[in-house]
Amino acid sequence: MGTIATINGIAEDNIATHNGGTASLYTNKNGDTWAHWLPTVATGGTITTDGDYKVHTFNSSGTFAVSQAGTDAVDFLVVAGGGGGGSGWNAGGGAGAGGLRSSYGSSGKNSSAESAITVSATSYSITVGGAGSGGTTSGAGAGSNSTFSSVTSIGGGTGGSGNRGANKWPYPDGTGNVGSSYWGPIEGGCGGGGASNSVISSGWTDGSRGTYVGGRGQLPGLGTAGQGYMGAQGDQTAGQGNAGGGGGAGQAGQSGTNSPKKGGDGGDGMSNSITGSAVYYAGGGAGSPDSSGNAASGGNGGGGDHDGYGDGDNGTTNLGGGGAGGGTSGGDGGNGGSGIVILRYKYQ
Repeated sequence: MGTIATINGIAEDNIATHNGGTASLYTNKNGDTWAHWLPTVATGGTITTDGDYKVHTFNSSGTFAVSQAGTDAVDFLVVAGGGGGGSGWNAGGGAGAGGLRSSYGSSGKNSSAESAITVSATSYSITVGGAGSGGTTSGAGAGSNSTFSSVTSIGGGTGGSGNRGANKWPYPDGTGNVGSSYWGPIEGGCGGGGASNSVISSGWTDGSRGTYVGGRGQLPGLGTAGQGYMGAQGDQTAGQGNAGGGGGAGQAGQSGTNSPKKGGDGGDGMSNSITGSAVYYAGGGAGSPDSSGNAASGGNGGGGDHDGYGDGDNGTTNLGGGGAGGGTSGGDGGNGGSGIVILRYKYQ
């Protein structure tokens, strides 16, 4: 006979305990196997409840310690740290957001392509990825990975730097790639946006990331499939140009424009309701505009903004947002935002 959990709509454990019986003693009846539901019991992080579910939020690295593995699997949201925005002498590119993986989408458990994780009664190390540093007189830093069990989200890529510092030009190294690779935008969970540059009049056309193409801006960094999108190429139509925005978990970065002068907006992140409330995570950082240009917005989900001049804003902590690129005449890139890991399971 089959395994059953209800009889005429009544939970089998409730039937078994009627008149003082103990559910665990009843494993079969009339040839039917009774399937007893067990709750997950665990500690770690900051614990809240949402109806019949417990939610563990890790804003920093820690341990998810399971003392009883329940019948139901554990849902997850794993967001990596956002990358740092590129520095600017000419306009610096916005950074990519941290990669985002989840088994729980904006409209509930079944709105994500990934499956929940079946856990055992053991301890799981949780890594919350740190933020990438914004570029100053050197290249920006990438965000760090976040992990839970078999799930790894990749840190956000840096924004391309706009030739900040003496003798720090991103010349090719003979293979078509940038010799000092940290100057170009790099790939990540979400890719960084390209810087602009008006000094180089004839660019290289081999298509390598970080090179200049036809005298225009750097090509963007790529995202990671299933985690985030690419940044936007730096624009250089005239003058110093306008840098590209970083990619977000839900959308690619946007290109800068020259009419009006404006850096590219960062790509939007993704909404997720694993805590019980919808929150956007992993927005890309804004690219810097030409000198005294118009403000650009970071992507929804913690991407750093740029007000049109000077330093780029930081990505938001624990949302995995990318930092904004630094403005012309020596602005620093914004730092990325650190990541987050959130776990959800049925406890009653």
